Amino acid sequence: MTHQLPKLPFSRFALAPYISGQTIDVHYGKHHQHYIDELNKLVADSDYADLSLEDIIQVAPPGPIFNNAAQAWNHDFYWKSLTSFGRKPRGELLRTIDKQFGSVEQLEKEIFQAASGQFGSGWAWLVQNTDGSLAVLATSNANTPLKLGKKPLLAIDVWEHAYYLDYQNDRVQYLENIRHITNWEFAELNFIEARPRRDARPADRSLSGANSGIPAI
Repeated sequence: MTHQLPKLPFSRFALAPYISGQTIDVHYGKHHQHYIDELNKLVADSDYADLSLEDIIQVAPPGPIFNNAAQAWNHDFYWKSLTSFGRKPRGELLRTIDKQFGSVEQLEKEIFQAASGQFGSGWAWLVQNTDGSLAVLATSNANTPLKLGKKPLLAIDVWEHAYYLDYQNDRVQYLENIRHITNWEFAELNFIEARPRRDARPADRSLSGANSGIPAI
């Protein structure tokens, strides 16, 4: 299979003034595209050639194939985590947030702290654990909650290319503005999707066997 750059869920100017069209052009059109292009080169004629991004992430060892697949997936999830029609969480997700964190504002504070405290490049995530509880975590470089058996609900990119054109080196200001364009509706959809799986044992998605050519995790 040939991996394609997914379409953005909004126009290139939709997130202004918080994220400019220029940043979208560079971040999405160059960085995200680069991960897709590199992955296609790396997996061509390999045992990974017919696998989805999710499957590659699960079975690839640390290295270029994992890095490019994970970055391609992380970026697609990040774009979906943003919207020009921002609103606060509702329904069961809101009730869970209030129960665990006390308020949406407190959760936003913890996400901000995880993102601002991430040393170097990486990501901040709101995830759902297998028991249905929520958690905030940060991952470095291309690492993703998919490798940890957690269900991502929202992602914030804290690689420098996500904010440098608009905010120079001011990651804090970038993060303070992200809350205005957080796609809580997307988080709610992911939360609802995860409900039937809360008590389910995670499936073993590793590939094994003498002829697979891919190491099992």
